[in-house]
Amino acid sequence: MSPRRLLVPGLLLLASACATTPKAGPETQPAAVTAPATPKEDTPAADPKPQATKAPADALKDDTAWTNLGIVQERLGKNDEAERAYRQALELKPEQQAAWDNLTRLQCRTARAAQAEAQLRERLQANAEALAPRTALVLALLCQKKLDAAATEAKRVLKADERNVRAMQLLAQVYYRERKLELAKMVLENARAIAPDEPATHNTLGLVQLALGTKPAALESFKKASELQPDFAEARNNFGALLNEAQDYPAAVRELEAAVRAAPDFVSARLNLGNAYRGQGDFARALAEYQQVLRLAPSLPDTYFNLAILHLDAEPQELDTLVRLQACLSFFDQYRARGGRDERVDDYVKDARKGLEKEERRREREKREQLRKAQQAEAPPSDASPPPASPEGTPPARPASGSGRVASDKK
Repeated sequence: MSPRRLLVPGLLLLASACATTPKAGPETQPAAVTAPATPKEDTPAADPKPQATKAPADALKDDTAWTNLGIVQERLGKNDEAERAYRQALELKPEQQAAWDNLTRLQCRTARAAQAEAQLRERLQANAEALAPRTALVLALLCQKKLDAAATEAKRVLKADERNVRAMQLLAQVYYRERKLELAKMVLENARAIAPDEPATHNTLGLVQLALGTKPAALESFKKASELQPDFAEARNNFGALLNEAQDYPAAVRELEAAVRAAPDFVSARLNLGNAYRGQGDFARALAEYQQVLRLAPSLPDTYFNLAILHLDAEPQELDTLVRLQACLSFFDQYRARGGRDERVDDYVKDARKGLEKEERRREREKREQLRKAQQAEAPPSDASPPPASPEGTPPARPASGSGRVASDKK
């Protein structure tokens, strides 16, 4: 298979991605698969163990149960019910960080980051010492790319609680966005020293290490985050993206399938999974994943690029070659129409057109050869001599019947 490179969505920070579908902007520009795909959101701060979508009677006064219920409902696409569950958890325990994080993240993902910020500031006016809503405010500010304000609020939390790991994670993300990578790394290493088993720290550290060019360390950080929390979709997606780059496609498939199970609408994970299937030569499964991404994010240019490459390189027996290459050209057209710009496209389009011309010539030769053979079958043999003419009224001589021996001249 040709080693052509595929595209994935660009990087976003772990906890501050504001939408399930990446939007056009400086942080969602197409990037080579050398970088992990866009994390959709941070890992939920509570483990979503409940399987039901209604709170049991004995859990109505359990704030953690309400948060877990919200996570389950959110993953089922029931955002309104999820929000009510998170708010119920906060009614029971106003300082529960997990509920604040998940509520704020949900508002960011549904394009209500400014509303979240306003509500949190109002809450803090009533109680300026509350650290959990202030930490959530950092998340809302990050989502709106208000980096200076986010850094200020994170530092206020750390001034009150210098061992607040969540505030460290968010401050590191501010530094990461500002390309202050060494500062981000230092903050995350401090957070890791305080809470070595916090998966979000390892995942964010992996992003920073990757930006610093220490890819093996990044691989280990993503792996560690995935081991600490197996349903951490973003960490498993990032780990899978690097495994794709290393062409360890079976391992990449395992990680990315797990990411998709944990977050079925995770666009980047599905796109990376399609790339992993393509790496294995599985045209049908790669196509199915790319089509799923199209349903989730129809305006994302990268998907059309990857579909074009899939149809350019793969040669499935069940798909006509002309149809496949024509589809390739169509996908490149759609990629460009949606704002996709990649300098390799012109060369790839030339390859596809050459392939079409080659296949058309082959079919024309084959058609001429079949016609020639058909004409030969209908025509008499060219070396056969016509039988000698018989005198008029005399029947033509017949071959002698019998044994076929040569007649003797003996009398």
